[in-house]
Amino acid sequence: MTSTMNRPESGRLLELRDVRTHFRTDRGVVRAVDGVSFTLDRGKALGVVGESGSGKTILARSIMGLLPKRGAIRSGEVLFQGDDLMRLDLRGMRKYWGREMSMIFQDPMTSLNPLMKIGAQIAEPLRVHLDMDKENSRATALRLLQDVGIPEPEKRLEQYPHELSGGMRQRAMIAIALACGPTLLFADEPTTALDVTVQAQILDLIQEQRRERNMSVILVTHDLGVVAGHTDEIAVMYAGTLAEKAATVELFSNMKHPYTEALLRSIPKLEQHSHTRLQAIGGRPPDLITPPTGCRFAPRCPYADDKCHTEIPVLEDAGDGHLFACWHPVGSPRWESKQSSLSTIGGVS
Repeated sequence: MTSTMNRPESGRLLELRDVRTHFRTDRGVVRAVDGVSFTLDRGKALGVVGESGSGKTILARSIMGLLPKRGAIRSGEVLFQGDDLMRLDLRGMRKYWGREMSMIFQDPMTSLNPLMKIGAQIAEPLRVHLDMDKENSRATALRLLQDVGIPEPEKRLEQYPHELSGGMRQRAMIAIALACGPTLLFADEPTTALDVTVQAQILDLIQEQRRERNMSVILVTHDLGVVAGHTDEIAVMYAGTLAEKAATVELFSNMKHPYTEALLRSIPKLEQHSHTRLQAIGGRPPDLITPPTGCRFAPRCPYADDKCHTEIPVLEDAGDGHLFACWHPVGSPRWESKQSSLSTIGGVS
């Protein structure tokens, strides 16, 4: 569908260096993304997790350059195959959209054009970016619908978005995103509003296409359970900052940040009774116009002390690239003592 002859099969694809995205508002400057750095290799999948408002979607849109023209303040470096995307204007970014990177948006019903047939929407990027004629673009659109597992693909080409089910609309969105053979695919909450069975199908489909195409994926979600079996690494964001990043297996077996621990505790478990109360994270995320002085999670953290409220923790390496930003990580002496006292009063099971 698109030439990949000159693309490296492995190696570093994406590198973020101190990326910041702030927004001017009437109340002040919102620090939506505030100093995020990480790398992503070719063919790997990275999960970006955190609560609503943690900066996940804004980070993805910052990488792709899909931000409002007014009010957005960007800084740092976004190196994509060595090119700094931060230096490019809208016209410069167009050569990357579709061909090199694309996005599956959260709600296909609002992302798809209700006035265009599905076939036309898939064919459009093929004609714009790959200069395909009408016949070839239609044939490719048909193959894409087959690739993403939509039944009766020839029929679906002639249907409008409202004629498809939620799962089929999301598959159509994936077909559009894959049309030009991108090197990097963003999936922003791709399973929102879908039932559990369809969620699993969509996640498996993205993983299958990633492996077939040697494509990198950044999966944005609030659910640690979603990324558990579908990513190689996980980056945990809180209040616009990177709280922890590690290989997926390492993160679940040896998590360091109390926020990661709290996210995991809030997930329902099969061994629990059906009416077991979930352990919600107390408090509310901070105001990103006036964030806390020290650690941004400190006001909600049961292990925080005076140092946490006054000094910003720096990212430390626990080994093998396991990064975390916390003064009292999981397993530290203070964490151990607090765990003991909280267990005594029934605060932590």
